[in-house]
Amino acid sequence: MILTPGGFEATARSYVLRGALLSDGSCDADSVVAVMRGRIAYAGPASGYDAAQFPDAQEIPLPHGSFLLPGLVDLHCHGAAGGGFPTGDDAACREVVDFLHRSGTTTLLASLVTASGDELLRSLGVLKALAADGLIAGIHSEGPFLSHARCGAQNPRWLRDPDPELLRHMLAASGGTLKTMTYAPELPGAGELVRMLTEHGVTPSLGHTDADARTTAASLSNAADLIGSATGSFGPQARPTVTHLFNGMPPLHHRNPGPVAACLRLASTGSVVVELIGDGVHLDAETVRMVFDLVGAGNIALVTDSMAATGLPDGDYVLGPSDVVVRDGVATLRSNGALAGGTATLLGVVRKTIAAGVSPADAVMAATLVPARVLGLETEIGSLRAGMRADIIAVDQHFELATALRDGQILVFPDC
Repeated sequence: MILTPGGFEATARSYVLRGALLSDGSCDADSVVAVMRGRIAYAGPASGYDAAQFPDAQEIPLPHGSFLLPGLVDLHCHGAAGGGFPTGDDAACREVVDFLHRSGTTTLLASLVTASGDELLRSLGVLKALAADGLIAGIHSEGPFLSHARCGAQNPRWLRDPDPELLRHMLAASGGTLKTMTYAPELPGAGELVRMLTEHGVTPSLGHTDADARTTAASLSNAADLIGSATGSFGPQARPTVTHLFNGMPPLHHRNPGPVAACLRLASTGSVVVELIGDGVHLDAETVRMVFDLVGAGNIALVTDSMAATGLPDGDYVLGPSDVVVRDGVATLRSNGALAGGTATLLGVVRKTIAAGVSPADAVMAATLVPARVLGLETEIGSLRAGMRADIIAVDQHFELATALRDGQILVFPDC
């Protein structure tokens, strides 16, 4: 038996947490979550909790007024804690994952950036091993089939039109762990690319694009139809996504609406999920609140786009093959000053989103249930319900992390 300084038994197999339950778009005060053998055994009102059914449960001490949340789910993150997934360094990638798990992001896709074909294949092989170990839910490839005009921090040297042969090699190297790919729909061969992706159970994610509204809408609608007809390859609520809406695409203009207008319209109908980097840097707070008001939390996935500087001080870093400077928490390319990923954790993004005027229930839903549905994992993660995997975080009244559990194992011990 291992005891924390406050006497809490850290190796118990059964735990109880008390607080306000924030899950599935609602907030229920005075609730209890009970964990047994890595699963949620009870989640609901304290009045309905029968302690006699859990005689060996250890109660995790939490700050007064705590909230209980599902473990956060990030569809788009490149690194943290000094390391990056695009490096292809197994040890460094594992350290990144450990940091993110301990920051409350219990499920994540490891994101790559545009690089040479050989580098992409090598990185896919490394990340495939992390997925096999259950550390990540899969891989997101941001490119290389992106627009030169809207490349952002993507290295233009390696951008290319959709290449079926390269895609086949990437799919093979990933061993089924490639889950999403960002693509520009205006590029020659984009339609065939979307078809190949959906045939292999990979979610197309439109982004880094200079397309007009019509091209955007047509591509996303086609992707949605293909996902819907790919029986067994996707979850029941799977949809195409939009990579970091507003970033990496032309701004909305009343006479030239571009991709933003089409993405907002389709998201409002439930046809697509739009990513938002709600970190206070990539988007203004009013923009974040506007999108939640327009399309609803059920059609939004909050993401970090995090890179190596996440969790570390300002300084010099890299994102894939590119040099990055971080000043005041803002990451930019040394070469041209373009934004080069984020430095906030997903819990930090949730805090910023709430500060923007979004309700805590909606902000949490966009960082848990919605991305879980994109991954087809909504019966396992993304909610606090009996029978689901015990991925749980508790936060105080300021949404600072108090404790984190993954698979029922405590990763962050409460301050006893």
